[in-house]
Order: sequence, then C-alpha cells, then structure tokens
Amino acid sequence: LEVAPRLLGMLLVVDAPDGKGSLTSTMATTTVGRIVETEAYNGESDPASHAFGGETPRNRSMFLEGGHLYVYRSYGVHWCANVVCQGPGQGAAVLVRAIEPVSGLEVMKERRGPAVRKDRDLGSGPGKLCAALGIEVRHDGIDLLDEASAVRLMVPADVTSLNDEALDVVSGPRVGISKAVERPWRFALRGNPHVSTPRSWEKKRRASNSREKDKP
Repeated sequence: LEVAPRLLGMLLVVDAPDGKGSLTSTMATTTVGRIVETEAYNGESDPASHAFGGETPRNRSMFLEGGHLYVYRSYGVHWCANVVCQGPGQGAAVLVRAIEPVSGLEVMKERRGPAVRKDRDLGSGPGKLCAALGIEVRHDGIDLLDEASAVRLMVPADVTSLNDEALDVVSGPRVGISKAVERPWRFALRGNPHVSTPRSWEKKRRASNSREKDKP
C-alpha cells in the first residue's frame, strides 16, 4: 500500500521494439507517460487480487522481486500494466490506472487511433495507457528498475522527492472489481485531468472540502 501513492509522479518509459516508434520511422522511438493514478492489490490476502488463489502460470510475474512488470489481458480485450512490489513470493502489485502523456504523443495518437480527440484521453485508463505506450504481454516480467529495460520507471529530472506527503494525493475505492470494493486503495494526483474517472475524483474533492468547512 505504501508503493501505490509513491508511484504517482514517476515516469513510465517505453522503447519501441522495432526502433521506429510506430508505423513511420520519423516518429519518436520512445514514449513517456507520467503516472497519475494507481491501484493497490495486496497479494494472497486480497480477494480482488490475481494472487488471491496463489501462483499460477498466468500471474507468475506477480511473485517476482519488487520492481518487475506484471502484464495481463483484461476481459480478453486490452493489456494492463502492474508494478510488482514487496519481496519475491508475496504476489503484491500496483495497477497503473492512468498516465499523463509526456513524450511521443504523436506515436500514442497513432496507436490509439482516430477515436481519441483529446490528449487527456490517451492514457486515462489501464487499457488505454498500455495501448498508447505499446505495452504488451511480451513485456511481462521485465525489470522496471533496469535502465536498459525496454519498459522502465524513472524519476523526473526536475523532481527531488516523490512521496504522498510531497504530492497532493487523493484516495478512493478501487473500481472494476466485485470483491473488497470498500478498500480505499486507489490513488491519484488531485485535480489531474488525465485520471481515468475525473468526475468521480472531483466529487470526492468537493465532499472532502465540504467536510472541512463543517468542522468546528
């Protein structure tokens, strides 16, 4: 649970596998997104986690050392990217729910297709961000902390501290699950327009502000 909010603000960097970035060689070879929303899954003790039933061929990467990437197909439609945390054998991971595009936007737009009209929609969801960045099952199990990896985590050059105390973070219940829905293990940068459900976060902010005003 400590890792999920601390991933906010970090950069997810993905190198194109063919060295061309996309269908045209003039485009950037690397796409970069700033993580703005995450969701924690606490291993075998969490009934909403893929690790709840123990290790399987599908979720094997979840049980690697912290810092590795776990990629799975959601509903047979799109890929989802997760950052493994804790030690090997624990099965804990953090789902990256949304990114703010930083570099390689033209490549992202080409990958997402003409249906995307606004930059804020390029990575405003787990499946959307994987499509925009080009993350697929072949990246499953990759070491995100290795600078030579095709997919890696990086701290922005202009940031000296990344933690939930330095950033304005809001939390709320996880979405898209049917078990343990009450746990407030979804985290986002407050007010960021690139989150997956901006209206719901805005409601949380208004409710929070109202409670503050009501305090004696």
